[in-house]
Amino acid sequence: MSALAVLILLMGVCGACRAPEPVAWNRFEFQQIQMGLLFRLVVWARDGSTATNASVAAFQRVQGLNTLLSDYEEQSELSRLSRTSGSGQWVRVSDELWRVLKRGDAISRASSGSFDVTVGPLIQVWRRARRQREMPTQEKIQRAQASVGWQHIRFDERARSVQLDLPEMRLDLGAIAKGYALDEVGRVMRAHGIRRFLVAGAGDLVVGEPPPGLAGWKIEVAPLDSPGAPPPRDVLLRNASLCTSGDLFQHVEIEGKRYSHIVDPRTGLGLTDHSLVTVIGPDAMTTDALATAVSVAEPELGLALVRRFGADVLVVRRPEGKLEEHATSGFWRWQTRRRDSLNAP
Repeated sequence: MSALAVLILLMGVCGACRAPEPVAWNRFEFQQIQMGLLFRLVVWARDGSTATNASVAAFQRVQGLNTLLSDYEEQSELSRLSRTSGSGQWVRVSDELWRVLKRGDAISRASSGSFDVTVGPLIQVWRRARRQREMPTQEKIQRAQASVGWQHIRFDERARSVQLDLPEMRLDLGAIAKGYALDEVGRVMRAHGIRRFLVAGAGDLVVGEPPPGLAGWKIEVAPLDSPGAPPPRDVLLRNASLCTSGDLFQHVEIEGKRYSHIVDPRTGLGLTDHSLVTVIGPDAMTTDALATAVSVAEPELGLALVRRFGADVLVVRRPEGKLEEHATSGFWRWQTRRRDSLNAP
């Protein structure tokens, strides 16, 4: 982990009889593998020690969250909770896990199950299918689906406890935990007095105030990798999150049909609707989950769902070979013309 100072620090001195000199900012960048992916952190601060201390604290926070929320770590809090499924046991959980599960529950309810953190058994079936390039049998899908259903997570509000009703349930927070981790990095930045920052993990990001002299962070929304798809778009963000979902990198072709890594919890099947979903909103925990929910849901339901949570979305999809584009009216207010002179972060 290293910090790159790219400007010389000048401390403005405030005189009693003259306007204060503008603060000179330094740009620093840090990278670290967390949650199995590369986290990139760009900050503007007055000095290197402030930026470095904040980055260390931020990555430590993400590492700590992984020990709670990972479905890969056998001893994570999430995995231990999954192992109590079907036992009738109530398990008191940490504030972090409670917060993520409750947000997931709200989005599951609002999306009629298009988003579902209990989809773990089906995810396991389709991970194996992608590795072996072999269609899972209907028997395997049905067996996994018997342990899936967001309605079977029970919450005791007073005790902050959770019960998993069905045997062999396996919680998977892959479509919401990363967003929460990005939000927490932003919180750590602000706690260290840093307001100008960008943190990105895979296709998701959170930004604070923009770099000095700019109206916002200029972010390119990648196009759908399909003939005739709209070109890349730029959006201008400040104090916002952007999360994407799609099958660009994670899919498998079986018997001439393309299946996404995103699984519809209601059917048990990997999505065959080639799509790219981009959601912009106030926090990444919500936009992360919404991006997956919209990928699964029918377009009109997806747009209504995103609006309900105060976010915006752009959906580009090619069902049955026909290109479609859907967006909330508010999405276009984030867009900036590519000829603008703002620099990318």
